Amino acid sequence: MEYINLGKTGLKVSRICLGCMSYGVPDRGSHSWSLDEEKSRPFIERALDLGINFFDTANVYSDGTSEEILGRALRDFAKRDEVVIATKVHGRMRSDVNGAGLSRKSIMSEIDASLCRLGTDYVDIYQIHRWDYDTPIEETLEALHDVVKAGKALYIGASSMYAWQFTKSLYIADKHGWTRFVSMQNHYNLLYREEEREMMGLCTSEWIGVIPWSPLARGRLARPWEEHQSTERSGTDAFGKTLYSKTQDADRLVVNSVSEIAIAYGVPMAQIALAWQLNKSTVTSPIIGATKMKHLEDAAASLSVKLADKDILALEMPYIPHEVSGFS
Repeated sequence: MEYINLGKTGLKVSRICLGCMSYGVPDRGSHSWSLDEEKSRPFIERALDLGINFFDTANVYSDGTSEEILGRALRDFAKRDEVVIATKVHGRMRSDVNGAGLSRKSIMSEIDASLCRLGTDYVDIYQIHRWDYDTPIEETLEALHDVVKAGKALYIGASSMYAWQFTKSLYIADKHGWTRFVSMQNHYNLLYREEEREMMGLCTSEWIGVIPWSPLARGRLARPWEEHQSTERSGTDAFGKTLYSKTQDADRLVVNSVSEIAIAYGVPMAQIALAWQLNKSTVTSPIIGATKMKHLEDAAASLSVKLADKDILALEMPYIPHEVSGFS
């Protein structure tokens, strides 16, 4: 495993981050395909064996049970100070009017709830899951600053939003002397490269660590196009369908290019798609999901795949502009 500083912080994270959205009680929340605790624990243990020290979850994943499963597994398999835990706040956790969003009330309530579920005194990175249009960003940033000053989080991060929103957040934090976002968890992969227009350049300029979600495009980049249509997740993942459904013809060409290059290199497609992303200097640590052990093995092995310039060009050539997606 390789390690890298997260942005301009001194925090070192593995070049692969294990995303834990796939781990949770299946009938809690909207992820019917998630793995229960007994099936999840081997993946967390194997990730640690591979040298992965970076784990990402969210309060909303499987109604909080993802945090519970991750917390118990890390207590059993690792020492707290040797792992980096990131979680997120924004999604609805209660039915009352203040049960979601990024108000001061919501943040102060949800950080304590997440810490309780994770079984830890602090999280390494506390991230806003999306932009809250109903709460002034000043209120959100000051609350996050207080969370850090209380020792409940060491760093703060953001997730999918417009570049102008992220710029505004960084400016306001600097203006008031509040804790600054150190990471951006955005939607970025070979099938969705709209982040290259503004966000990636902004993150490079501001030394923000980029930890993309869905680096394999919901599995579309990990297997031939026809095979993806038959998976359980593809049939039930309503959110995934909103991300790529309008560009299927062009996306098929990209997937075919990944397949051809994978054959030429003699490795699985997932390794090629991840190697392409790891080649981008702005990317710190792609967040990979794993419901089969080969997913973890491929992610770790992708660090050894060095793509030739001509192959990178071949992977990127078929891309066409996409509608902005993943912000809600």
